Amino acid sequence: MTDEEWRAFVSEGTRTAKLSTVRADGSPHIAPVWFVVDGDDIVFNTGKDTVKGRNLARDGRVALCVDDERPPFSFVTIQGRAELSEDPAALLDSATRIGGRYMGADRAEEFGRRNGVPGELVVRVRVEKVVALGGVSS
Repeated sequence: MTDEEWRAFVSEGTRTAKLSTVRADGSPHIAPVWFVVDGDDIVFNTGKDTVKGRNLARDGRVALCVDDERPPFSFVTIQGRAELSEDPAALLDSATRIGGRYMGADRAEEFGRRNGVPGELVVRVRVEKVVALGGVSS
């Protein structure tokens, strides 16, 4: 996929990303996340005290995978480094945009207020590497 194609693919509908972070002992941790593409970055929220949040605070290396499980099967993997912020305005903004993507525009503000609260983090992944394949079984 081209740069434009993978960005459109990961932004389509309500596909989730599977986020991989590095635990303190070096082992991987993986969890699904809701996200948005923001310019050249992938942005999501997570709790500061979650496994993801603690892992990211210690080691910002991440990998994400977004896939389409229907034939002809496609996927995008992204590697990068996460930057964390607790800025209230940025947190509310990202939580609202993410809520709108996954729950619909009519519920965006509700989810923004619910998830854009103290104790949550804005995670901005600076994309370093992308592998994107469409139509794997074609």
